[in-house]
Amino acid sequence: MSPEAASPVAPRPSLQRLFLTGLLTLLPIWLTWVVVKFVFVMLSGISSPLVIPLSERIAASFPDYLGWVKAEWVQDTIALLATLLVILLVGILSRRVVGQQLLRWFGAVIQRIPLASIIYDSARKLLDILQTKPGSTQRVVLIDFPHRDMKSVGLVTRVIRETGTGRELAAVYVPTTPNPTSGYLEIVPVELLTPTDWSVDQAMSFIISGGAVAPETVPFTRAGDR
Repeated sequence: MSPEAASPVAPRPSLQRLFLTGLLTLLPIWLTWVVVKFVFVMLSGISSPLVIPLSERIAASFPDYLGWVKAEWVQDTIALLATLLVILLVGILSRRVVGQQLLRWFGAVIQRIPLASIIYDSARKLLDILQTKPGSTQRVVLIDFPHRDMKSVGLVTRVIRETGTGRELAAVYVPTTPNPTSGYLEIVPVELLTPTDWSVDQAMSFIISGGAVAPETVPFTRAGDR
């Protein structure tokens, strides 16, 4: 038998398989573009009301040299850069005494607005909690949700006590996939939490990627259930 006859012929991929492969290849690129475009439009839209009239005034003053400033993509780019510059300046000021005093003054003003004060205080506390190390319990945990044989990744935001018994209860925020800004708030007894050694960044990567980006191991069973 000749070598050509002995070697198996590789099957040709079907049209459906080729389409599915191409779709799965382009889907992450498309999702990345959607997120980047959303952030770009959102950030550029913050400074657009100031940048657009200023750029049109500059272009009208020098029509022969700076007429290209009136282009929409140029205005959006300038607005995006202006917004990023403001964010950087706020970050620099917030680390200085003057910036901290301004933040306290702004917080005092917000406190006078009923609905805005609730939203501002809640957002500030949540961000502060996620940026600090946990106290009596691990920050990233697993909880029995929606039932005991299934787990959900949660972030412990606070530990409170049950009225009467004094038992420790954890307020656990359970983000949803792929948008972690929406989710559920569960009150779970601390002894029913499954602690992990994940960081908040690892947990967010796991949630946003739908589990594709994950550590090699995860503690699924609690020590008391073994």
